[in-house]
Amino acid sequence: MLRSLVLATAFLGSLIIPATAQAPLRSECLAMANAPPRAVPVSLRRTAAKMEEVAITYVGHSTYYIDTPGGVRIGTDFNGYYQTGRLPDVVTMNRAHSTHFTLFPDPKIKHVLHGWGEKGQPALVGLRVDDVYIRNVTTDIRRYYGDGAGGEMIRDGNSIFIFEVAGLCIGHLGHLHHKLDDSHFAAIGRLDIVMVPIDGTFTMSLDGVSEITRRLRASVVLPMHRFATPLDEFMRLIGKQFEIDQRTERTLKISRETLPSTPTVIILDGV
Repeated sequence: MLRSLVLATAFLGSLIIPATAQAPLRSECLAMANAPPRAVPVSLRRTAAKMEEVAITYVGHSTYYIDTPGGVRIGTDFNGYYQTGRLPDVVTMNRAHSTHFTLFPDPKIKHVLHGWGEKGQPALVGLRVDDVYIRNVTTDIRRYYGDGAGGEMIRDGNSIFIFEVAGLCIGHLGHLHHKLDDSHFAAIGRLDIVMVPIDGTFTMSLDGVSEITRRLRASVVLPMHRFATPLDEFMRLIGKQFEIDQRTERTLKISRETLPSTPTVIILDGV
């Protein structure tokens, strides 16, 4: 009888442990989304000043490299062509065009995260790598060429990836093709930094992406996927509440403490 009880207890324990291990990680950006923004009490400023910096480097097209204080390197919309320095540890991809993904990434890359799922299922990313937590919010994409151009949109073919590191919430909109609804904004949560495609044609109209940018209310906007879009036109559409800061370097080093007090579009060299 005692032996049967022990075996039953062990069996139940084996069911409980995996369930705990598979529980979704907590998103700090979602937890803080409804918190009062920007204002930092004086008593907390000393703590905030100790926060470590994240380095964000524009590499090309829609690819930014994010280097975390813990030494993790992330490549966004990685296609293998746009590279600088050492190989990323993590890459994210979207499937709209071959310039946003590769099916043959370097095998030395430890984590390859697709923004699209398999067999019609949406991608579901919730991954911690050392000091960064990575998650996604899916959106739909238009069909092109071999996908049957002009047909219904491909559901969940794009992902907005969110990187939570050093107290910062960093979002990359990917190859965004449509406006976001309330459910998207709720799933994204708070963003301090957002990477926005501003081509105005292949992704969204400038009016549409400007509306999204205004609603996200990130402290820093990093344009990408620009092509020949006039910066003054983008600035006119997102509104006077945004400042513009054009840099001569490709890398932005930033922390929670050094976020601008006024929402700012930062144009890194090469954009």
